[in-house]
Amino acid sequence: MTRPVSSDTAPSAPTKLDPHVVRIAMAVIAGGIAVIFDATIVSIALRQLTEDLHASLGTIQWVSTAYLLAMFVAIPPSSWLQSRLGGKRLWILALGVFLLGSVLCALAWDAPSLIAFRVVQGLGGGVMMPLMMTLIMQAARGQSMGRLMALIGLPASLGPIVGPVIGGIILHWLDWPWLFLVNVPFCVVGAWLAWRILPDDRPAPGPRPSLDVGGLLLIVPGLVGVIFGLSNVSKNGGFGRGDVWAPVVIGVILTALFVGWGLRRGSRALLDVRLFTHRPLAVGSFLLAVMAIALYGAMLLLPLYFQQLRGQGALGAGLLLIPQGVGALLSRTLGGRLTDDIGPRPVSVLGFVILAAATVPFALAGTDTATWWLMVVLLIRGVGLGLVMTPIMTVSFVGIAPQQMPDASIITRVAQQVGGSFGTAVLAVVLESAARGGGSATSGFHQAFWWATGLTLLGAALSFLLPGRTRQPDRSPSG
Repeated sequence: MTRPVSSDTAPSAPTKLDPHVVRIAMAVIAGGIAVIFDATIVSIALRQLTEDLHASLGTIQWVSTAYLLAMFVAIPPSSWLQSRLGGKRLWILALGVFLLGSVLCALAWDAPSLIAFRVVQGLGGGVMMPLMMTLIMQAARGQSMGRLMALIGLPASLGPIVGPVIGGIILHWLDWPWLFLVNVPFCVVGAWLAWRILPDDRPAPGPRPSLDVGGLLLIVPGLVGVIFGLSNVSKNGGFGRGDVWAPVVIGVILTALFVGWGLRRGSRALLDVRLFTHRPLAVGSFLLAVMAIALYGAMLLLPLYFQQLRGQGALGAGLLLIPQGVGALLSRTLGGRLTDDIGPRPVSVLGFVILAAATVPFALAGTDTATWWLMVVLLIRGVGLGLVMTPIMTVSFVGIAPQQMPDASIITRVAQQVGGSFGTAVLAVVLESAARGGGSATSGFHQAFWWATGLTLLGAALSFLLPGRTRQPDRSPSG
């Protein structure tokens, strides 16, 4: 195994992005944006799907749950698949699987068929999510990390915010199959750009790495168990339900066994867990989980707040969230520049503090609070979101060698997804507990937003673990 390069080595980061890297990033993002937006676009349509497909809400919930679980099945072996096929060919193949799943979903005739086709979608998307970051980071080779993260992290940060808006607009004017057909042009254009622009990195002839079957049999059910258990928290009983704590406990045990297995196998493991000894990746991944808690947890609350307390429909609630997306869009470039210039620690702390401060007004708002004021708050909240993701993603990849990028990308992706699932689960329990306690809906939302504020401030405190400056190694050839 090649050890990660120390983040304390001398810098060589240029002030501008390499145009070749930008072209590769845009080619990959063109296809990946469909996967990023898909989950949140569909989530807003669950109630309409229950009516159109004549199924219970509990059954239709599996449209989202099956997609999420399928993604987690596909994420761990994506590094091994890249070593066998090469990044370019694997990307186009995964994009093709996601495209096939999207078309099949649009043609679904009942709830079981839609759930089955969502699994196909999820398998393609699960490979694409970590591979998207891997391909771009391998091309950049550690240069201008902050600016690069500001570019490639934009769709990821906007997905949970803009997705419900797009979904609401589609449902207002079109039927639900268009929630999936909207992916088709992105996939086709993305595949064409990938074929034209991505370098041919197919493996050289010779022995290929073998699949770590033992590790796969541990980590896949481990991750799936954790995510499946957390997805059931919103049901009556919360964390006390057997279908919550049992899968989570089993999943955690299997994941721990995988870590032990991986330490023994070293570089031959499905995922090189020794990368966790690289402090920037370990700290960055943990903070990504905290950031996902704040992002996805609040994105559970905000649409519900506007719908249940303010009387908005799905489209109206989605449109009211636009200022948050605008704020994130405006602050991304600034966050990248500041990360490169002053380091990730102050940028992350500032972003989390802004995010927490802009969550407090919702913990104090009533049904008569002026809508214009809440939209201003959402704009500020978006600024905080845009600032937070860039430095954390940047520091996670500092000092990681190109051949270690696939494993590092998987680690960061799993951290985000587990954190998002946990945040959603915690805030769902807070809302449910308030309802069971006989409190008003307003007080329940107030409690949940205070919890969201506290979790965000935890992220600000943990940001002090980040380095003040990140300096990349000089990769220019020595004379």
